[in-house]
Amino acid sequence: MDRRLLLRGVHLLEAPGQPERSADVRLEGERLIAVEAEGAAVSEGWTEVDARSCWFAPPLVDPHSALEDPVGGRAETLISLRAAAVAGGYGTVALLPWASSWRDRPERLGLHWPPPMELHCWGAFSSEGADADLAPHADQLEAGAVGVACGDHLPPLDLLVRGLRLAETGDRPLLLAVRDAALAQQGFVRERVEALRAGWPLDPIVSELLPLETLLVLDAALPLPGLRLMNLTTAEGVERLGRCASPPLASVPWWHLVADSGLLDPADEGWRQVPSLGGPKDRQALIAALADGRLTAVAVHHQALDAEERLLPLDQRRPGMAGHGHVLPLLWRELVTGCGWSALQLWQVLCWGPESFLGLKERPLEIGGRRWLLFDPTAEPASRSPRFLPANPPPVPADLRGAVVASGFSEAASWRLPAGPSR
Repeated sequence: MDRRLLLRGVHLLEAPGQPERSADVRLEGERLIAVEAEGAAVSEGWTEVDARSCWFAPPLVDPHSALEDPVGGRAETLISLRAAAVAGGYGTVALLPWASSWRDRPERLGLHWPPPMELHCWGAFSSEGADADLAPHADQLEAGAVGVACGDHLPPLDLLVRGLRLAETGDRPLLLAVRDAALAQQGFVRERVEALRAGWPLDPIVSELLPLETLLVLDAALPLPGLRLMNLTTAEGVERLGRCASPPLASVPWWHLVADSGLLDPADEGWRQVPSLGGPKDRQALIAALADGRLTAVAVHHQALDAEERLLPLDQRRPGMAGHGHVLPLLWRELVTGCGWSALQLWQVLCWGPESFLGLKERPLEIGGRRWLLFDPTAEPASRSPRFLPANPPPVPADLRGAVVASGFSEAASWRLPAGPSR
C-alpha cells in the first residue's frame, strides 16, 4: 500500500495569477490526492509532516537546453539528464536540435521520458544546422516537434527570409537566437568596464542589438505570430524590446541572472557562455525585464561538458554550463531573498511563462496527478549524485540553502521531508 502523507501548513502555489496560500496537502504515494484548508482532520493511516517551511507547486519548465548524444554521451545522456531535471524540480524539458547528428528530420525527433515527465524536441531551422538549406519544417512539426529552432546565432538573412516566407511553422514557436557570431569577434565576455579591467576577450553589444533589430523589423513586416527570441542578455536589448508595441516572447538564460563579470572570480566556472556573460548593468536590467514582463521565460540552456573537455583552457573549450539542479535555489536566493520577489513571480518565469513560450497550455496543480514538487528554501542542497555526468556545474556558494525535497517524479523512498514535528 502506498504511503499516505499529510503535509501540514505548506505554502501553496496552485495556478498563474492565483495568490499563494497556506493549506494542508494529502499525498498517496507520489500522487496529489487533495488540497484542504489548514487544520484538516487527520484520518487513520495518514502520517503528518510539518511542512510550514516548504512550497508546494507545479514543476518547473525548461524551454530550451542541449543534449548532444542521448545514448552514448560522456557528458550527458537522456537518463542522466532526467535525473538532473528531477533533482532540480523540472517536469518538462525542451531539447534544441543541436547534436552530433542534428535533430533536423522526423525520424530523429523520437526522444521520450516515461510519464509524467515530459520531453519535447525542437525541430531544426536548417539541415544539419549548417545554415545552407532549410530543413523540412512542416514534416518536423507533424512528427511532434514543439517548434522550430536555429543554432546559437541568427541564420544568414537570405535563408532566414526564405524560411519565414514559406511560413511552414504557422503560429507554432519559431525560436531564433539574437546573436551575430561574426560580430561577436570570438569574444566571450560582454564589452563592459568590468570585463575591460579583467582583460577578457570582449563581445560587443552590437552582436546582440543588430540581429535583434533585424528580427523586430521582420516581425513587423511579415508578421511572425510564433516568433520567439532566444537568450536576450543585454541591458540595451531589453530596453529595445520594451519599445515594441507588441514584442515577441523572449527568454533569458538563468546563469545571466545570478552571475556577471563584476561578481565572478577569474578562477570560477561560468565565464565561457554563449551568449556572452554581461556586466552588473546587464544582470540588473534582465531581472527588471523579467519582473515587468518584457522577458517571458527563464531557460536552463543546459550544455554539458565531459571531464576531459573541462580541462581545456577556457578559450579552447565549448561554451556552456550544466544547469538544472541548482537553478531554483540560486534564483530563490537572488530574486526572492535578494530582490524581494514573491514566490508566485518566480514560478511565473520558471513554470507558466516557459509553458507559454513553448506554445503549451499553462497548467495548474492537478488533483490525482504527479506533476508537483515540494521545495524547502531552508534545506541543505542535496549532494552531487554519481548519476550526474557533466563536469561543468555552476559554482555554488558554501552557504547556499534550498532544495527540492520531494516531487511526483521521484520515488517516495528518496524524499527528504522536513525534520520538524510530525506524527
